[in-house]
Order: sequence, then C-alpha cells, then structure tokens
Amino acid sequence: MIVKDELLSKLRRFFALNLYEVKIWTGLLSRGVATAGELSDIANVPRSRSYDVLESLERKGFVIMKLGKPIKYIAVPPTEVVERVKKNMKQEADERISRLEDLKSSDVLHELTTLHTQGVELIEPSDLSGSLRGRHNLYSHLELTVRNADKSVTILTTPQEFLRKVEGLKPVFEKLKKKGVKIRIAAPINTKEARDAMSEISNMAEVRHTDSKGRFCIVDGKEIVFMVLDDQEVHPTYDVGIWVNTPFFASTLENLFDHAWKNMKPMK
Repeated sequence: MIVKDELLSKLRRFFALNLYEVKIWTGLLSRGVATAGELSDIANVPRSRSYDVLESLERKGFVIMKLGKPIKYIAVPPTEVVERVKKNMKQEADERISRLEDLKSSDVLHELTTLHTQGVELIEPSDLSGSLRGRHNLYSHLELTVRNADKSVTILTTPQEFLRKVEGLKPVFEKLKKKGVKIRIAAPINTKEARDAMSEISNMAEVRHTDSKGRFCIVDGKEIVFMVLDDQEVHPTYDVGIWVNTPFFASTLENLFDHAWKNMKPMK
C-alpha cells in the first residue's frame, strides 16, 4: 500500500493522530478487515507497536475489533469516523469550557489574580509591553485590551480592518456601551461595505471618515495597541503589532487624535 506523505500529514492534522496511527488506519481502510500482523506489514509499522496503535484507534472510534481468532480489525467508514471525531471533540471542548467556568469561582483563580496584581506593582510601566505576531494573536490581545476599557476606546483603522473590527468587536462594543465607555472610530468610510458595517455599530460608537492611514487603538488613555505594517501589503500570518502600557505616550497620541477628530466628517 502506498499512501502519499501529504495525505498522511493532513490526516494527522485533521484527526489529531500520530504517524503510526494514520499508517495503520489507512492500511486497514485499504483492506477493510485485517490482523495486527498484516497491518504491520502493509503500513510498515513495527509489529510490537501495531497492537498498541490498534487499541488506541479502537478507543478513538476508528476501528472495531472483530470477535474470533485470530483477532482481526474492521475499518469504520471514514464518514462515520468524521462524525465520531466531531462528537468527541465537541464533548472534550464542552468539558474544558465547563472546567474553566468552574475556575472563575475557585480559590485557584483568586490566588492567580493576587499573584499577578502583587507582581505588577513591582514592574516598571515601561516593562508592560509586548510584540504580537500573527493577526489572530493580534486581534485576540486587542479584544482583551478593549474589553477592559472603563472610560474610552479610540481607534484609527484601515478600510478592510474596519470591517474586521466591526465583525470581531461588535459584542464587546455592546457591553462597553452599557458601561458608558466612549468609543470613537476613524476610518475611510467610502464603500457600501464600510457604510453597512458602520450602521451595525452606529448606536454604540461614533464613527468618522478619514483619509489618514494608520492602525492603532488607545484604551482609557493608558494602553496602546498599534500595528506596524499595512494590512493591504502583509499576509495575516506575518502581521505584527505592539502593545504598550504607557499613559504618557497614550495620552499624547490621543491628544493628537483629538485635534484630527475635529476635522473629520461625522458619518450618519
């Protein structure tokens, strides 16, 4: 049996299997029914490992052990395997989420919070900074920073990023509106998509049109998340942002934004 390395690699990624598991499983799929010894030869897996691998695949729902001697294994149809894996992943995810929810009211989280707040007091404000690589990580940290706002959120962004921010941060904006947080967004609102997106958050944030190019967010005049690259010219994987907790720089940048804000066209 010859299975391309590319296929084996995809199977490992999709189904969270190791190399021996995907080799044994694909070998069994090609035969339908086989013994551990036969699969060892077909898949080029050491015979001493084939039994452990088949036992693991059986637990995960990929194979069924056939009654009788010699012991043989039956391949579960791939479509059924997909449904089983989906069900198992969902169950595991639900269990992990449940444990994390329980953690919120536990002594463990209180101890961690105490450890963090006491430690932060010993850190220089200039040390509270970090580099964020990849748009997913960048937006995750941006959401965290914005979510903790108490007074204001100020954003300058690009056309495409404006659409992404509305889609990703709308639930956060709704909660901030209830807290009385002032949200201002400056972006090039010159397309139908941008105007449609603006209408979705018009009751939560004040949006104004600008032709200025930039990508940053200021929270409470203290924290800044700014992107150092043009999102039109960089792949999301290689996007880079900087997070800085510095009231001096943040308030200075916000003052500059305030002056520019007065000359921007309000969007209705």
